Amino acid sequence: MNGNSARSDWLLLFLFAAVVLSAGNISIGSFQFTGWATLIGAGYPDLLQKFAIFGIFAIGFNILFGFTGYLSFGHAAFLGVGSYASVWMFKLFTMNVIPAVIFSVAVAGIFALVIGYVSLRRSGIYFSIVTLAFAQMSYNLAYSVLTPITNGETGLQVRQLAPLDRGADYVLNLRDEDIRLVDQAFGVIEDGIPITNLFGIKMSGFPGFYFAAVLLIICFFIALRISRSNFGMMLKAIKSNQNRLNYTGINTRPYLLTAFVISGMYAGLAGSLMAVTDPLAGAERMQWTASGEVVLMTILGGVGTLVGPVIGAAILKYLENIFSAINDNVLQNVFSFLPESIRNLAVDFTSLFVGDGWHLTLGLSFMIIVIFLPGGLMDGFARIAGLFRRKPAKPAQQPSQQPAE
Repeated sequence: MNGNSARSDWLLLFLFAAVVLSAGNISIGSFQFTGWATLIGAGYPDLLQKFAIFGIFAIGFNILFGFTGYLSFGHAAFLGVGSYASVWMFKLFTMNVIPAVIFSVAVAGIFALVIGYVSLRRSGIYFSIVTLAFAQMSYNLAYSVLTPITNGETGLQVRQLAPLDRGADYVLNLRDEDIRLVDQAFGVIEDGIPITNLFGIKMSGFPGFYFAAVLLIICFFIALRISRSNFGMMLKAIKSNQNRLNYTGINTRPYLLTAFVISGMYAGLAGSLMAVTDPLAGAERMQWTASGEVVLMTILGGVGTLVGPVIGAAILKYLENIFSAINDNVLQNVFSFLPESIRNLAVDFTSLFVGDGWHLTLGLSFMIIVIFLPGGLMDGFARIAGLFRRKPAKPAQQPSQQPAE
C-alpha cells in the first residue's frame, strides 16, 4: 500500500507540473522555457480549456466505470444538466462563476441520484442500456418539450430573455442585467455583453483555462483519495466479484449509487465549466455521441487508472483539433509535388480520414489501441518502463564442496 501511495503522489505531482508548464513562456534569468502545449501547436486557451474540462469529465466517469465496472452510456445527460444550470444562474443571479459551479454540481448530483436509483436495479449490459435511454430522454426533453427552460434547438444563452410571467411586453423589453439579482444587489452593472468572471477576473482566455485546471487538480486529488479509501476498496471489490460480496451479506447498492452520484457530479462540473468558458447550453451536449466520447477517452487512457483518463481526454481532443482542421485546400498544398491526376486521387483518398471524416481515423486508432494495448496507453507506458528496469542479478552459484575422504 505504501508503494501505491507513493506512486499516486508522484502522479499528482506530475499532473500539477503538466498543468503549470502547459502554456506560455517562463523566464528564469537567461533561461527561457516554452510550454509543452505551445510546442505541439496546442498552446491556445480554447483547446487547453477542453483538455481540462474533458479531463474532469473522464475522471468522474472512471470513478464509476473504472472502479466498479459499471459502464454508463448516459453520462452526457449530467454534462448537459450542468451547463443548463450554470447558464440559468448567470441569467438570473450573477455572472460570478462560483455560485454557478456549486449550483451545477448540486443539480447534477440530484439528477444522478434519481437516475442511478432506477438504473442500478440492473447490471451489465442492461444497466448500460437503461442509462442510454435516460440520456436520450433527457436530450429529447431539452430539445422539444422543455423549450421554455432550455430554449430548444437554439440553445440557452446569457443574452436570451428569461421566461418570466409578467406579460409579453415586459419580457420583450427585459434586459439581462435587470434580472441578475445578486449582481444588482452589489451594484455590478455590465456595459455591453456580460462576461463570466471570478470576482472581477474575466473567465476568458488563459484565466479561464487556469480556473478549469485548478478544478481539474482538485478533482484528481479527490479521485485519488477515493481510490485509497475503504470506500474505494469496496468499489474495486464490487468490480472484482460482486456476487461474492452479496453472498457475504454486504449490500453493494449503496456503494454503487454513491459512486454513480459522485460520477454525475463530476460530469455536472465539466458541463458547468463549458458554460463558464462559453455561456451557452444546448441539447447537443446530451446526445449519445458525447457519452460515447467519454467512454473512448477512458479506454484510450486506461480504465481504472488515475491519470489515464486525463491523458485520453487530452489526446482525443488534440487529435480532433488537428485532423478536423485539415481540409481539401490543405491537402492540395501537401500533395502539390505530385502530378495533378495523382494529386487529386491522393486528396480524395486522404480526405476520408481528415476533416469531416476524422472520426474514421479515430476509429482505426481506437481499434489498434484495444487490440494491441487492451489496458490503454497507461498499459503501454508501463510496458515501456518495464523494458528499462534493471532485473536483479542472480547470485552466483557456489560450487558444492565434497567432503574429504
